[in-house]
Amino acid sequence: MSDNSVLEALGQVEPSAAGDVFRDWLRGEMRTLIADILAEEVTELCGPAYKPAGDRGCRRAGGTRVGLRIDGIDEEIRKPRVRRHEADTSKEVRLKSYDAVNRADDLRDRILRATAAGVSSRDQKTLYPDSAPGRSRVSRAWIVEGRQRIQKLRDRDLKSERFFCMLLDGIVLSEDLSAIVGLGITLDGRKVMLDFEIGAQESTEVCDALLDRLVHRGLEFEGDPLAVLDGSRALHNSVLKHFPRARIQRCLVHKERNIKRCLSRRHHGSVSDLFKRLRSVEGEEAGREALADLERFLSRHSHKALESLHEAGEELITVHKLNAPSTLHTTLTNTNCIENPFRNTRAKIGRVKRWRAETDQAERWLAYSLLRAEKGFRRIKGYRQIPVLLKSLGWPSEAVEASLRSALGPPGHPASGGNGLHSTTPHPQAESEANCRTGTGQVNDKELHRNEDRDRQRVSTGFGTSPQAGPPHGSQQQEAQLWYRAMGIRT
Repeated sequence: MSDNSVLEALGQVEPSAAGDVFRDWLRGEMRTLIADILAEEVTELCGPAYKPAGDRGCRRAGGTRVGLRIDGIDEEIRKPRVRRHEADTSKEVRLKSYDAVNRADDLRDRILRATAAGVSSRDQKTLYPDSAPGRSRVSRAWIVEGRQRIQKLRDRDLKSERFFCMLLDGIVLSEDLSAIVGLGITLDGRKVMLDFEIGAQESTEVCDALLDRLVHRGLEFEGDPLAVLDGSRALHNSVLKHFPRARIQRCLVHKERNIKRCLSRRHHGSVSDLFKRLRSVEGEEAGREALADLERFLSRHSHKALESLHEAGEELITVHKLNAPSTLHTTLTNTNCIENPFRNTRAKIGRVKRWRAETDQAERWLAYSLLRAEKGFRRIKGYRQIPVLLKSLGWPSEAVEASLRSALGPPGHPASGGNGLHSTTPHPQAESEANCRTGTGQVNDKELHRNEDRDRQRVSTGFGTSPQAGPPHGSQQQEAQLWYRAMGIRT
């Protein structure tokens, strides 16, 4: 693509696609440049084409296709081959220019990984004494890489995902710099980093900016969404402003932490036991009983702790009031899905001594760290029970069926096509940690590839069995009970 043609192409595409067109052109120019450099070295070794210099002892020997990483993308180029005659034999000559090009890109990747792991740009010479560039070049490379990660995170099309739950939490970077991070959970139980917003504090303006961008990118819910928040009033107001029908679940971990600050240390064990019971019980009645026991305990020991409990009110048992299976409480009653990536993020950014609010420094570090943490995400514990929760939230039956089918298949690849449950994340997430440990959650190929007509028939007839036939047996028993409960069929 010539300079004129790339300018014409840039003028014909949308602004959002202009970057891709330019990068494609730039990679093409780099391939041409590399080919010219290789050809120059071959000419030095063998002389001009068709005019070989016999006294140099080298001759051209064709070429071969080789892989080369250009601008972070694997490309294929033609590498010329040269052979040198020695006595009665000949051997291939290693092209120094090819080794240099190959090593340069590999070195860049290693330096970026070292920077992300906490090695300062000044100390790169210690790791790579013979080849590391100066600290200014390392810093510039890191800036470019960080901005690419920001774009990668914010260019995701959220319309292609079907979310039922959103978690929002904040991370303090410094005294005057904070970040609010959003994470979504799909109908098949995958966790997806949505976006983040940097601000001086967790203010309503910062929350609105984050949610405005998410809505603009296509974040929507087919029924009442579940929103798990850390307790910030700004987050609470902003979520209800953008999603008025959202069901708010307050993070029990944050509330437990706040209540313990109001109590003597000798009462912390009892509070932990009461919150553990609150997280484990299932159903609205049991949830109210556990909350009442916690309230009675606090009323005897601390008025301030009791006020903290009353501040959250029944938002502490929103998931219980929806009669969600207790297996989902591990994930949906707290913001640990975000806190855990924050732990990894803090390990990456702990060496930053001064955050520059006037630059995109914080955005670069957060984008890199959060995307890195996302690679280790698993499906949430109890993801097979999500259809039951969707039924309680009043979601349409089609969404409940889609969630149910996807629970039977690999993450991001539902049993029946056309329901928008494919993943936008670069790495498919594995089974939930609990299922990996116990070996459960495995289904055979027949179960994974049922067609939609058969699925609907099973829903309408009670898993496809006649009253005379009785409930299914064997390997279908667990799946049948899940269908029964999700569709409200009494057994």
